[in-house]
Amino acid sequence: MLQIKNLDINLIKDDRKLFENFDLALNPGDKVGLIGEEGNGKSILLKALVDKVEVSKYCQIRGEIHKKDEIIGYFPQSLDEKYLDMEVSSYMGRILDPNLLDYNKFYRYLDKFELGEDLIFGNMKLRDLSGGERVKIILLFEILKDPTLFLFDEPSNDLDYDSLNFLSKIMKKMEIPLIFVSHDPALLRDVANRIVHLEQVHRRQAPRHTIFNGPYDIYIGDRENQLRIQGMRAKKEREEFDKKAARYRKVYDSVNHAINATKNDIEGKNLKDKMASVKALGKRLNKEREKITLRPDVEDAIGIFFDDKIEIPKSKELLDFRLDELRVGDKKLSENIEVKMIGPEKICLVGKNGAGKTSLLKEIYRELRNSKLKVAYMPQDYSTYLKDTETAISFLARTGSKDEKTRVANLLGSLNFTRQEMERSLKSLSGGQKAKVFFAKMNMDKAEVLLLDEPTRNLSPTSQPEIIESLKSYKGAIIAVSHDRNFIREVFDRVYELDSKGLRQIN
Repeated sequence: MLQIKNLDINLIKDDRKLFENFDLALNPGDKVGLIGEEGNGKSILLKALVDKVEVSKYCQIRGEIHKKDEIIGYFPQSLDEKYLDMEVSSYMGRILDPNLLDYNKFYRYLDKFELGEDLIFGNMKLRDLSGGERVKIILLFEILKDPTLFLFDEPSNDLDYDSLNFLSKIMKKMEIPLIFVSHDPALLRDVANRIVHLEQVHRRQAPRHTIFNGPYDIYIGDRENQLRIQGMRAKKEREEFDKKAARYRKVYDSVNHAINATKNDIEGKNLKDKMASVKALGKRLNKEREKITLRPDVEDAIGIFFDDKIEIPKSKELLDFRLDELRVGDKKLSENIEVKMIGPEKICLVGKNGAGKTSLLKEIYRELRNSKLKVAYMPQDYSTYLKDTETAISFLARTGSKDEKTRVANLLGSLNFTRQEMERSLKSLSGGQKAKVFFAKMNMDKAEVLLLDEPTRNLSPTSQPEIIESLKSYKGAIIAVSHDRNFIREVFDRVYELDSKGLRQIN
């Protein structure tokens, strides 16, 4: 079984510690939910368990990772570019040895996953698959390795409701231990029986971890209760101490004033003796201050606000989109599609994995780019739109002026970026941090229409409410693809389902 002892992980470029004295031992049946804000090291921990040498290229790693004889199944948050351009069958050949493959098991799982044989052995590239299809392909090939330990990094990001239920059942039925990173409370509630919470406190300068042996909801409830009690105790003790300190200062000032005013030697001696007693009281107060319960030290909530000056007349037609056929390569996905948008509407597109939602959103983006509107697009796959050579600041500060860079830095700071993270390569940022960069760009560009492809998929549960609230109050128009039921319920006026026959309004 996997055992981690005294693990320290430090980002070399940022000189920022992600883990300190981290211990974790897995037991049979453990299903560990790994949670925390974006950039706190969740993905790095999984990568270190898979390939410590590779992670050592950008992190200092100290401590012990014991995984002798473990066969690790690893579901990454995103595939490397070199794999995305491979055909599915070629990728399968890289992951699995065809001479050792149990083909009975292969076809059994192919049927379970509702994946066609033509999808595996046809000429489809991984890049051209829907997010959900790609998830199922990666999971299938990793399961066929017969792992003894499984690591999942955001496995539910691209799944529709039915597929998410399918994934949850697969994870619950696994008899091997697993660790999974997730921002999805539903999956955490359904699967996890242990929680590891990674935090960066003291203004993101110090790592802290909590290991809780129990389900997610109980951990969250206990944590909130403890923070509430600690906050109340800290406030009460601080108020009582402040009263004592005020009385002490009053006495000290009074005695000190009397000493300076007296000209009587005997009275002066008595006052100096009294001052000694007062100073002794001051020392006791200093010791008492050290014992005061501290206010809870938690990570700051993010802040993102769109321009209130954006104004779109309610009667203005922004989009009248028609498409006879929606195709990806030779594959017909849907037909007779019509989308109209009038005024600052908020429209969400839903549908099963592979229905063509992302492809449709791209078609709508192409049409809107030719309009006079300021349009922002947030893709599902960030890598295509972010250059590795750019930093968050250089990506956002297009003119490079000092004032613009200051504005960008302030904006990123409100999204909990440290100065080092602002100046790191975009490639090295976590998925959630990349998502925040796109939200910052929409803000900088003062976009009037937002096209969002699964915008909440990489955001932590603590970041999501802030983003949702900002999109609710946004005065422009939104067309989004999402499977996030809370996001859909909170933000959108109309919801359309895409299938092979076209779009139909369901809400």
